[in-house]
Amino acid sequence: MAAQRTLRELATPNVNQQPLCITYTDTEEAFELKSGLIHLLPTFRGIAGEDPHKHLKEFHVVCSTMRPQGVTEEQVKLCAFPFSLANKAKDWLFYLPSGSITTWERLKRQFLEKFFPASRAANIRKEICGIRQANGETLYEYWERFKQLCASCPHHQIPNQLLIQYFYEGLLPMDRSMVDAASGGALVNKTTDEAKLLISNMAENYQQFGVRSEGMTRSVNEVNHSDLANKLTELMALVRQMAVGQVQAVKACGICAASEHVTDMCPTLQEDPYEQASAMGGMSRPPQRRNDPYTPTYNPGWRNHPNFSYAQKSLGFQQPF
Repeated sequence: MAAQRTLRELATPNVNQQPLCITYTDTEEAFELKSGLIHLLPTFRGIAGEDPHKHLKEFHVVCSTMRPQGVTEEQVKLCAFPFSLANKAKDWLFYLPSGSITTWERLKRQFLEKFFPASRAANIRKEICGIRQANGETLYEYWERFKQLCASCPHHQIPNQLLIQYFYEGLLPMDRSMVDAASGGALVNKTTDEAKLLISNMAENYQQFGVRSEGMTRSVNEVNHSDLANKLTELMALVRQMAVGQVQAVKACGICAASEHVTDMCPTLQEDPYEQASAMGGMSRPPQRRNDPYTPTYNPGWRNHPNFSYAQKSLGFQQPF
């Protein structure tokens, strides 16, 4: 009967090497990965926005060109793939169950399921179906962006006919007219391969000869925007001047047209100081007519008002009392 182990012995870490998730097949000849191959391997870190399909393509190029003699390409890829991962991606590989990976196809499928889930593929398909050419984006830039979007999801399952249709519907009106004119009237009269070749040739031609005209157009637009801003500034200054003039005109007196006082403070409406002194001293004075412009009766003072007189009176000096 085997001796029972104590709790301390059971809690002691296992110092034996834990097997990896990859099970390597036996080869007739032992081989080792050269340091040159390891340094040329691309690096995938598993962060958001990284393209796992692009990583697999670059990894395939390096392994296929630097494969040792007498070793299959699958064996090289199984041995070299852990060296191409870092950070979160390497942690994922080490946490896989031991011995769960036996072939390169299984390792590649597990890698894509982890870092390229079905939800991401669905989002890329939506972007392909609703792609639109941005304002200021050339035909070449739009075509390159469309190709990169399709390459980021090789299993998008969209036929080539619909791909050309989505690209054509997203063109700006001017570029769409140019494509129709180059196709002899309408792009729909071409086959899928002919339409794709035509668009590719037009995009390459624009890349070679369309830069100069684009720069000239942008410079003209910049000048127009500058002139428009200057005119708008002048118009705002003119409106301010008109508003200030209207405020000053309202402040002028409505009786004598003087700008020194308002209508309520006009001297014509003020009470005679001699009458005030007489009332305080008990002195009587014959009643005099006041030129009150707001009296309900006839006011003879309007006849002597300076603003309503047709005769030019002399401005001679009068001796004060």
